[in-house]
Amino acid sequence: MEATQKPAASNPIKCDIDLDADGKHIGYLRLPHSVHRSAYGWIPIPVASIKRGDGPVVIISAGTHGDEYEGQIIVSRLIREIDAEMVSGQLILLPMANAPAAEAGLRTSPLDDGNLNRLYPGDPLGTPTQIIAHYIEHHLLSRAQYMIDLHSGGTSLVYDGANMMGLEPRTPEEEKHVTDLLKAFGLPKAFLYAPNSVNVTAAARRQNAICFLTELGGGGNVDASLVKQGRQGLLHLLGFLKVLGGGLVPASAPSQARLMTIDRATHYVYAMDHGVYEPLVELGAKVRKGQSAALIHFPSNPKQEPVTVCFEGDGEVICRRAIAMVSRGDCIFQLASERRPLV
Repeated sequence: MEATQKPAASNPIKCDIDLDADGKHIGYLRLPHSVHRSAYGWIPIPVASIKRGDGPVVIISAGTHGDEYEGQIIVSRLIREIDAEMVSGQLILLPMANAPAAEAGLRTSPLDDGNLNRLYPGDPLGTPTQIIAHYIEHHLLSRAQYMIDLHSGGTSLVYDGANMMGLEPRTPEEEKHVTDLLKAFGLPKAFLYAPNSVNVTAAARRQNAICFLTELGGGGNVDASLVKQGRQGLLHLLGFLKVLGGGLVPASAPSQARLMTIDRATHYVYAMDHGVYEPLVELGAKVRKGQSAALIHFPSNPKQEPVTVCFEGDGEVICRRAIAMVSRGDCIFQLASERRPLV
């Protein structure tokens, strides 16, 4: 007797707006969540759909990490500014993709410690963050051609200005397309990196969509100039994709992007001791392999000399830790190197 295959579990999230309807609709993704104070409750995840006729479907999200604020401001503003008559296709906007984390101002969800950008493809029977990841990949990305997920460095990291990231292209045709999109977004630095199967860029690839991330500042603060650059670049990209028209589309991108690459093996610097770190280089510095990166000091044992941490490769400092206290395994610096001129 042949074994019967169980049907795939359905995602419990319900969207209270019609994603197939033309017009501008604002509501919530309702994630059931039964707790002591609310036995039959649900978690509200804000969502908006702005749709008119045929054209690309683009997801714009922020709040994947709840302590990254520039993107939440940008997406919320776009929901207010964009009307259906400006759109050819559809924009799906999520200003607080991991709503519990964003409500708490934390990188990960206080409900399950879930890092939304490390849990794809998710699980409809899993924890709240796994359920959100599953919904985004299988119910939103499955209908989209593009996704822009707006990040910054959060509480623990600060990035050097406005940056964007995308996966390494697989074919010359895809490389040309991705390069054109990076140029249209036009943030000062554009990084290409190897796939990571558990983040949203890989989720998009599995659904035959292209996803870009931004990194806009960080340190738990909001930099108004980076909000402005991120918004300008995003609107210019939406105009380039012909999903958005009208007066909101700027005449140009914020800048001419430099295409860079990140090497996971040599471009990260980690603390190997518990203490207080003193950076020896600034953001934007060009460094060499073996150069001193930081000193780790030990105030609890003042007789102990500080430990020097060195760079393991050549590159440019694009990110540094914002919190002085470190433990073994904490990232202190991230580098990138020139890839080649944009075509």
